Amino acid sequence: MQCIRKINKDLTWIGANDRQLALFENVYPIPRGVSYNSYLLTDEKTVLLDTADAAVGQQFFENLEQALQGRKLDYLVVHHMEPDHCALIEGLLLRHPEVRIVTNSKAATMIRQFFDFDLDNRLETVSEGDVLNTGKHELHFVMTPMVHWPEVMMSYDSTDRILFAADAFGTFGALNGHIFADEVDFDRDWLDEARRYYTNIVGKYGMQVQNTLKKAATLDIRMICPLHGPIWRENLGYFIGKYDLWSKYEPETKGVLIVYASIYGHTEAAANNLALRLSEKGVRNIAMHNASHTDVSYMVSDSFKYSHIVLASSTYNNGIYTPMENYLLELKYHNLQNRRVAIIENGSWAPQSGKLMRELLGQMKNMEVVAENISLKSSAKAEQVDAIAQLADTLVGELV
Repeated sequence: MQCIRKINKDLTWIGANDRQLALFENVYPIPRGVSYNSYLLTDEKTVLLDTADAAVGQQFFENLEQALQGRKLDYLVVHHMEPDHCALIEGLLLRHPEVRIVTNSKAATMIRQFFDFDLDNRLETVSEGDVLNTGKHELHFVMTPMVHWPEVMMSYDSTDRILFAADAFGTFGALNGHIFADEVDFDRDWLDEARRYYTNIVGKYGMQVQNTLKKAATLDIRMICPLHGPIWRENLGYFIGKYDLWSKYEPETKGVLIVYASIYGHTEAAANNLALRLSEKGVRNIAMHNASHTDVSYMVSDSFKYSHIVLASSTYNNGIYTPMENYLLELKYHNLQNRRVAIIENGSWAPQSGKLMRELLGQMKNMEVVAENISLKSSAKAEQVDAIAQLADTLVGELV
């Protein structure tokens, strides 16, 4: 059964949803699934804008044929060569051998890496500023390397003022009938997953995202069509503003994220004590994660969100307790910077985690530790409880 939806007179969403996949890129949990967005432009020429993942192949091809209504397919535009968007190219060519593939030279190289079909006789290579005229519509090509692969490009339909944004402006989560962001409560139901998608997929490439935003600012964009998640046709500045903040590594929210890694509960108790003190002093934006239980992608996302981070970790094998070390390495790999940090360490005979956490933070940009390490030996005593209260005062003073 076809499952398509018209975006406007000439453009149709022909994507599909995957609610069976457990891990996106085999690493990020997606309990709400994911959408693979593909679009068909029907003008004097027909243009397919990206394919989809092999897992939704049957649905995708049913959608495509329904949207084509018997017409031949003239062009396939390949914006991004990650397999969740390109896996069906070879199957598409079997069904539509007449199609011309429009992409840039780097993507063409990747097509040859993934597939063995004859590309040269059907390839049209484009560069920055090139235009594909389809009749009433003109697609202008914009190169956006490292957002988040080196071959990525976007296209801008100057007729309808639509940006086809590849993996930018995407979101984890299957589309539940609503394909537009204005049809849902985005802040309530989608923003956290949009941030988790950005920070984990694109977060490392803030400079490249900034370059892309500068290019986008020169275009009169009335709609953004990403390859994952809802389409934006209203209040575009809201979501573009989020990308601007995230890519500058500026906090989205004044508040405190507490991440703790505790073996027997004593480090966790210290973290809970701090959270209670902060709450008593009026701090409303507090998030807590148990590093041993929470998938690191959620912790990375909240690290991009909050202005202040408290790290509370046991010492383990004379090092940082493994779940905390993994989390900090992920922050480093995703290029997080510009945060205010406090440290609570624990160790029954030789507390080392605090010093080692400082060393890891020192390998990141502008991660400033705001107070002396609080050091526990097995459990918090009166002196450490007083230090936690003082740390709460320090954090409150910075949040005002």
